[in-house]
Amino acid sequence: MKKLLQKVGYMMGCWLSCPRYRSENAGAGEEGIAAFLRPGDVLLVEGSSRFSAVIKYLTQSSWSHAALFIGAEHAQRLGGCSRDCFIEADVTEGVRLIGLDEFKGYHLRICRPTGLDNDDIRAVIQFAGARLGYRYDLHNIVDLARYFLPLPPVPQRWRRPFLTLGSGDPTRAICSTLIAQAFQSIPYPILPIANASSGATIDVSRNRLPRFTQRHYSLFTPRDFDLSPYFDIVKPRLAEGFDPYCLEWEKVDDVNDSAAM
Repeated sequence: MKKLLQKVGYMMGCWLSCPRYRSENAGAGEEGIAAFLRPGDVLLVEGSSRFSAVIKYLTQSSWSHAALFIGAEHAQRLGGCSRDCFIEADVTEGVRLIGLDEFKGYHLRICRPTGLDNDDIRAVIQFAGARLGYRYDLHNIVDLARYFLPLPPVPQRWRRPFLTLGSGDPTRAICSTLIAQAFQSIPYPILPIANASSGATIDVSRNRLPRFTQRHYSLFTPRDFDLSPYFDIVKPRLAEGFDPYCLEWEKVDDVNDSAAM
C-alpha cells in the first residue's frame, strides 16, 4: 500500500510542479545574472506551476522557489558538472544539482548574505551538498492534496502554518527550508526573533545587540530571503552601471501609428 501511495504521490507531485508558462520578457534573464552570482547566493524564482501559484498566494509574494548557488568548483566536488551550479529541493526529484538553464524565462532575484567569510560559505554549501539525493516520502498524499486548490480559503494568520501541516516531508520540498537549515547551521540570521528581554533594537551608546532566537526552518518561505535585512539584493542591470539618460524611447504617437498600420 505504501508503494502505491508513493507512486500516486509522485504523479501528483509531477502534475503540481509542471510549469504552465514561461515569460519571454523576464526582468533579468539568466544571461544577465550569470556574471554576478557568487557562491552562497540565494536565487529566488517566480515559478509558474500549480505548486508555485499556491505558495505565492499563501506567502503574498512573487517568489515561489529558491535555489542555492554553489559555483562550478563546488558543483564538481559534489559529483556534478560545472554547469550544474545550483542546489535545489524539488517536490518530486528531491535534492539535486541543476543548471541556470532551468530558470530561463522566469523572473529572478539574487539575495546575497553579508559579511560571511569563505569558510562559512563553504560550510553552508557542504551542509546542503550533504543532502544531495535526499528524496521526499510522498506516500502521505494528504499533504500534497492541499496544493490542488489554486487559492485555498485560508485566513491570513494561518497561511504560513498551512505550509507546514502534516508529516512535513512534502513540505520540505519547499526549497527555502533546506536553504534556511544550511544558513542556520553556521549560524547566520534570516529573520530571527528578537528576545523581548534584551530589546528589539540596537543600543549604539552601550554597544549592545539584542539576543536572537532562530525560527524553525520549516517556517521559512522564499520571500523571507527577500525580506531579510541580512541579505543584499543584487540587481545586475544596476550593478553593471545603469544610466537612465542613455535609454532611447519611442514617442507614443510613433507607437500608435505603427500599431495602426
